[in-house]
Amino acid sequence: MSGEKELTNGEQLMAKDQDLSKAREELERWKKMVETAEREKDKLMLEKLDSDEAKKKAQQEVTNLMTAEDQLAGRFNDKLKDIQAKINTVTKANQDLQKKLQQYKEQLKNKQAETDTLQKRFKIKAEIPEKRMRFTHIEQEEDESDEKEAQDIKGVFTIIQRPSFVLKGCEALITFEEEKVADQILRLPKCTVACDKTKSEVKPGTITLEPSAKFEVHITVSKRTIEFSNAFAFCLPEERMRDRLELGFSKPSRGGGEVERMKYDEKTGAGRITFLNTGVAENLTLRGNFYIDTPEAMEVTVEPSYNYELKKFQTFCGVPKRTVLLRGIQDVSDEEDMQDHLEIHFQKPSNFGGEVECIKFISNGKNLRAFFSEDCAEAEAQ
Repeated sequence: MSGEKELTNGEQLMAKDQDLSKAREELERWKKMVETAEREKDKLMLEKLDSDEAKKKAQQEVTNLMTAEDQLAGRFNDKLKDIQAKINTVTKANQDLQKKLQQYKEQLKNKQAETDTLQKRFKIKAEIPEKRMRFTHIEQEEDESDEKEAQDIKGVFTIIQRPSFVLKGCEALITFEEEKVADQILRLPKCTVACDKTKSEVKPGTITLEPSAKFEVHITVSKRTIEFSNAFAFCLPEERMRDRLELGFSKPSRGGGEVERMKYDEKTGAGRITFLNTGVAENLTLRGNFYIDTPEAMEVTVEPSYNYELKKFQTFCGVPKRTVLLRGIQDVSDEEDMQDHLEIHFQKPSNFGGEVECIKFISNGKNLRAFFSEDCAEAEAQ
């Protein structure tokens, strides 16, 4: 019985040893697992450290990017403000330039108006009608050094432009025989003129004559030189055409004479010929044309050769002392009737009037240019 019991204890010890071996094996296994877990933990810790560093780095990069973005945004806003300020400056400058341009346009318009007025006052434009000339006498010039020049025909013409004034509707011009009468009328602010059953308030005033001119035209007509035209060299060279012209104008049988010199322009077909003797040029200019021997029998036009000068040019613009302008006349009757009423009124000494030399009234809607004779202009215009 005791032997079986001891055996059982041995078995128990063996069983304990086995359990202890298993426990050791289990412990080793757990140790290995712990070591593996520790390694994993260390690895995870390292990875965490790496991720934290990367996170910090990423956060720093994000912070840097945000800072850079803010800086760029600030710079952009500054640039935008500068650009907007420049745009505002340019816009204001443009507006100022537009205003100045408008001012300059207004000034230019005023200057042009002033220029037109000055041109009208100081520029003389007159159409001189054709007039018959009458020879009066010959003046012997002193110190005639050149006999050929003394043979030329010289003429002096005096051109006098009559001063004028434009009379408008419901106005009248009245000229008195005495200056003092016109002065008396001009001192009055207005005159009451009776016309049939009505009365007209007339305002007297002075007039300024439009600019007029006086000058001399000195003309010198050569007795030895003529000018010709329409001499085109269609089929001949210029030298041969020149020879044909000189040969043709040298023939006495055709009215020509000995040629002293000649000028010819092939492009214009015109030229000038000076003869040795007088008389030839006069005869040819009276004929007006001349035939030249060319393959097509050319006829050239002959004209006198002359020079002219303007001398003693004078302009004047004055105020007549005996003439008064009447404005504000009521157009209530016929022109002649109103003119008679005005003349009767201003002839009466009780109305400060006097003898009337001439008077002219025109009705509404009309214009009339009144001319003043030369003696009146010289005596009255200052």
